[in-house]
Amino acid sequence: MKNCFYFFLIIAFLGGVAIAEGQQAKKIPRIGYLTTGSLPSASENVERFRQGLRELGYVEGKTITIEYRYAGDKLDPLPDLAAELIQLKVDVIVVLSTPAAMAAKGATTTIPIVIAGFSDPIATGLVASLAKPGGNITGVTIMNDELAGKRLELLKETSPKVSRLAVLWNPTNPGAALVFKQTKAATQELRLQLQSLEIKSANDLESAFKAVTSAGADALVVLAGPPVGTARRKEIADFAIKNRLPSVYDRSVFVEAGGLMSYGTNPTDTFRRVAIYVDKILKGAKPGDLPVERPTKFEFVINLKTAKEIGLTIPSNVLLRADKVIR
Repeated sequence: MKNCFYFFLIIAFLGGVAIAEGQQAKKIPRIGYLTTGSLPSASENVERFRQGLRELGYVEGKTITIEYRYAGDKLDPLPDLAAELIQLKVDVIVVLSTPAAMAAKGATTTIPIVIAGFSDPIATGLVASLAKPGGNITGVTIMNDELAGKRLELLKETSPKVSRLAVLWNPTNPGAALVFKQTKAATQELRLQLQSLEIKSANDLESAFKAVTSAGADALVVLAGPPVGTARRKEIADFAIKNRLPSVYDRSVFVEAGGLMSYGTNPTDTFRRVAIYVDKILKGAKPGDLPVERPTKFEFVINLKTAKEIGLTIPSNVLLRADKVIR
């Protein structure tokens, strides 16, 4: 009887060890998060992504691990940062810009990549098609290039006297190049003059400001992306206000920093969708079988305080169409 007791005790102990080992062996999914931004400027999008994961039941540090890599508003570090994530054997990589996606694509053809808010991913060669992306890339596109004309129309409605636009953009960013192409086409249709100001490094911004004033531009268009990124949004907005220039952007954070208006996708909705893609992939879905989503929600944001500072009266028919008005 005593021997039986010890026998069952040993069996229970071994069973407990097996369960413990099984729990330890359970792999916690690891996500790579690659962005061209810096930690401060990217914090809002990071939190939106975390919130999207929380809504799906993930708890960072417990049921999921996220490896963050920030390029500091530069493009050069991206290939090395992508390589670091590959070495960590992440299960999926979330990328927040066309350059980041291209760096990740160059680093792996097997680890799934989820894009978050892009210009045309077909034109940049990231996917074969939206319906059937193929390969290891899928996600959410904001089709930023397709919205370029709409932004200029809103700017022209708001300030009918505008005739010469200064456009800040980075030609080394493939996504920005697509948006610039569409912006240029839209200026021709609206019979506006375009002043192209290429910003390839942070040092170019000050000289671009001088070029805007010397050329007599009467409005400012900002194509966001490093180094013309959200980290410099306050500086850019202040310049536009100081020189009484109506300004338009592709994302609302610029307007919240003092820019006049923005028209683009809803960032919270975008990152919620990105989290859903990550969830599907972690549960076994193949990225090449998941269609790339086009945006369904857009937001038009106006800063009335800025309009007053630059002496501009927003027409009532434009104001009524705004999704958000900052007063």
